[in-house]
Amino acid sequence: MAETTQRVLHLLGLLQQRPVWTGPELAERLGVTTRSIRRDVERLRALGYPVHATQGAGGGYQLGRGRGLPPLLLDDAEAVAVAVSLRMAAGGTVSGASEAALRTLAKLDQVMPPKLRSEVRALHAATQTLDAGLPTVDGDALLHLARAVRDTVRVRFDYESRDQTPSTRTVEPAGLVATGRRWYLMAYDVDRDDWRTFRLDRMTRVAPTTWRFREREHEDPAAYVQRAVASAAYRFQARIVVHAPTVEVAERTSVRSVVLTAIDDHTTLLEAGAETLYGLAFHLSFLGWEFEVQEPAELRTALAEMGGRAIRAAGNAAGS
Repeated sequence: MAETTQRVLHLLGLLQQRPVWTGPELAERLGVTTRSIRRDVERLRALGYPVHATQGAGGGYQLGRGRGLPPLLLDDAEAVAVAVSLRMAAGGTVSGASEAALRTLAKLDQVMPPKLRSEVRALHAATQTLDAGLPTVDGDALLHLARAVRDTVRVRFDYESRDQTPSTRTVEPAGLVATGRRWYLMAYDVDRDDWRTFRLDRMTRVAPTTWRFREREHEDPAAYVQRAVASAAYRFQARIVVHAPTVEVAERTSVRSVVLTAIDDHTTLLEAGAETLYGLAFHLSFLGWEFEVQEPAELRTALAEMGGRAIRAAGNAAGS
C-alpha cells in the first residue's frame, strides 16, 4: 500500500511538470505497466484531481483545472524558489498580497526540511531590495508571530518604544496587520493587562513560548491598528468635519494616517494624529475642501497663522 501511495504521488508530480504525458512514457518513468498507470490515474481522480485522457496522435494524460486548487508537489529547488519569493512578497506594497504571502509562507515553512529552510534564509539574507528607506522586518519574526497567532501561544520579545525606551514584552497575539511596507502586531500585553499595537521593525529576539492561551474577545485587528496608527501614538489628536463624501476624502488620504467616518452623503468626520499642528494644518489645506475643526483648539490657531502668512505673501506678490 505504501508503495502504491508513493507511486501515485510520483505520478502526480510528473503530471504537474508538463502539459501532456503518454501512457507508455509514464509507465517507463515509474517502472510499471500502462494498466497500472490507468489504475493510478483513477486513484487521483477519486482524490479530486481532474486528470484528462485523450486518444490518438498528440494524446495522453493531462492534469486539468479543477474547481479548487489541489495540493502541489514541489521538488527542493521549487520549494526554495517559492519560499524566497513569498518572503519578498511579504514585505511588498500590493494590497492584500503581503498577508496572503505570509499565510502561505507559514504553511510552507511548517513542512519544509531544515536543510531547505536554511537555504531559504541564506538566499533571503543575501538579497537586497530598493525601497523608500522604511525599516525592514525580519522574516523569521514574521513567521514566528504568524504561527503564534494561529496556534494561540504567547510570545516574548524585546521592544523599543517611539522614545527608544527598551522593554521586554510577553503578549497574546491576536493578528498581524500590514500598512504599506510596515507591519504591526495587535496583542494583549500580559504584564500591562491591556491591548497594544507593536511595530515589528522595533522588535528583536522574538520567541514563541509553549504557553497556550484562551483567545480573548477583541475587535478586528485591522480596525484597531488603523485607529492606533492614525491617532493614538501621536502628540496631538484631531477631529475635523470635511465637507466632501467619504469616498472622495479616502482617495486623498491614507489609512495609515487617518480614520474616516461618514456623517452623511456629503460630509465626513476625519480623525488624525500628528506630532506638529502645522504639519496637520498643511495637509488639511491640501485636501481642497471646506472643513471645520472640532478639536483641538490649537489647530485653529495654527491654521489662522498659516492663512495669515499666505494672505500676506499673496499681497506682497500682487504689490510687486
